[in-house]
Amino acid sequence: MAAVLATRRSRWFVDMALKSLAVAACYYAVGRLGLLGQLVVQGVIVTPVWPPTGVAVACLLVFGVRVWPGIALGSLLVIASLTSPQLGTIITVAGNTAAPLCAYLLLRRVGFRLDVSRLRDGLALVFLGGFGAMLISATAGAVPQVWNGTLDDGEFWSVWLAWWVGDTMGVLLVTPLLLALFLGVVARTPARRWKEAVCLALAALVLVPLAVLSSTSLLFLVFPLLIWAALRFQLAGSMLCALFASVLTTIEANWERGAFLHLSDVEIMVKLQAFNGAAALTALLLSALVIEQRATRRSVQNACKELAELLEHLAAGENPRELADSLAPPGTDVPEKGTPMTGSGTEL
Repeated sequence: MAAVLATRRSRWFVDMALKSLAVAACYYAVGRLGLLGQLVVQGVIVTPVWPPTGVAVACLLVFGVRVWPGIALGSLLVIASLTSPQLGTIITVAGNTAAPLCAYLLLRRVGFRLDVSRLRDGLALVFLGGFGAMLISATAGAVPQVWNGTLDDGEFWSVWLAWWVGDTMGVLLVTPLLLALFLGVVARTPARRWKEAVCLALAALVLVPLAVLSSTSLLFLVFPLLIWAALRFQLAGSMLCALFASVLTTIEANWERGAFLHLSDVEIMVKLQAFNGAAALTALLLSALVIEQRATRRSVQNACKELAELLEHLAAGENPRELADSLAPPGTDVPEKGTPMTGSGTEL
């Protein structure tokens, strides 16, 4: 028995270690990609969208809390690739680890579903997993910059806000997409829908660059695409479109071209973050609402079907007792005629 327990423990440890290393590798790789769109605010490097937070939250939701060492290791590797580790690095790594953990615990607390099949799931991801939990990582990232003299006290809040919004956008844009891919939503798409998906992709490849590259502020052209994707393909389609639009918009913002021409650094950051936030919220919440409404419609259709079958049996003159037995759920006792029914201890 002891040998069996030891074997199970060793297998659990190996499984945890491998998953943590995989999470760390993904965190680092996505972090390096995210840094390609970096902006400098008050001399501090920030990103309008920080994808590793979305990766971390998704990994915790899928694999559980035991992969948190991978998040910490990945965060440390990203910071080490930018600068030599200091005392403040420990605080930043702790914040980058604690924020996704907090998001995971809050989402678990409210019964979050991985398929984001209810509007409440979308709202929970926005307000608990995004806006709320990422306060930790933003604070842990900005405070050490003041301690080591990189930031003045008056510059703290602008950097803190940019850090917080970037981490939040990572959760809102990346986490739902990874959850949809994990659940195999794309693989379950009917073959007849792939033609429409190709049309949507072609439309996105044409309209998104047109909206972003135009100097006349045509960013609103992206939102009909997001609505189309959400109505027809839910999370997988809408979040892919939102992420594509966000990445392309961030690239143009870095180059100060198109819709970001002749704007100051602060104006670029505000405009970019406003667009990213609006796109992410539209795609996520509309998709969740559509999924919930479709589930409700299926429930109503099933209830109508069962009611129609019941009426057909009654019209055919079937014995009500036998009909009740056939329609009752397994294990349910149907009372005999004349048998008193009780409820709350009172005979009816």
